[in-house]
Amino acid sequence: MVAARLPLPGPASVLFWRRTVKQINTLLVIAVVLLLLGGCQSTPSRPGGGVVDLEDSTGEMGEAVQRTGAGDIYVRLAVAYLNEGRLDVALQKAKTALQVEPGNAEAHNVVALIYGRLGEKGLAERHYREGLNIRPRNSYLRNAYGTFLCQEGRFDEADQQFSQALENPLYQTPEVALSNAGICARRIPDDSRAERYLRRALEANPRFAPALIQMGQLSYDNGDHLMARGYLQRYQAVAQATAASLWLGIRTERELGDRNAVASYSMALRNNYPDSREAQLLRESE
Repeated sequence: MVAARLPLPGPASVLFWRRTVKQINTLLVIAVVLLLLGGCQSTPSRPGGGVVDLEDSTGEMGEAVQRTGAGDIYVRLAVAYLNEGRLDVALQKAKTALQVEPGNAEAHNVVALIYGRLGEKGLAERHYREGLNIRPRNSYLRNAYGTFLCQEGRFDEADQQFSQALENPLYQTPEVALSNAGICARRIPDDSRAERYLRRALEANPRFAPALIQMGQLSYDNGDHLMARGYLQRYQAVAQATAASLWLGIRTERELGDRNAVASYSMALRNNYPDSREAQLLRESE
């Protein structure tokens, strides 16, 4: 159930907004932390003495005060209903946010997510674009749109969005866009590019589970089973096992000849995910 009382926009709404955006991006494995831009630096001059116009790559993410608007509370309600799978109510709340605040980029993002789930691809893309027209430097929106484009098989366009997300020096979770870019590259398929992106993701965050499991799968597919085992062990140290990770463990340990590990992974897959596609593949392989 959605909490009956929600914080109202006002002087204390920065914490409220951080929580809201984090909820939105959880739907796409997009964690959000908004920063205040601090510090000063001198402005370079032209040879003739004029001031050089420098483009600020941080955009609204570097503003001294993070804005909150009248539509934000409806965005939070929309996200709560979306997390519950109540797409109809979520869409109503997100559209209400746009009615009271047409310039709310995050509301456009939520509407786009909902339309994407409903299979309304054209409407989803329109709202992604409208959100980015409002906040073109927002890395989280760029990453969300890139993910959508990748799902649509528009790989080059997706890669451009991920690259633009990474251009902002205040982007706090570059491992997310890098991992999504790597996953997208694997779909092309371009494993060399995928590996470069995934390694960069792990340089940014060595404990980022999506990048670890993707590198494990990539290593297995390339025949490097010891490397696959290593990435899988690192993944298991930071994330709960999934049917896919257990099936990868089974296949990896079969190649390495560790029967005990195979038995352990197999038992976990049967017990925890008996109806999964991976459990069916296990039964067929025995």
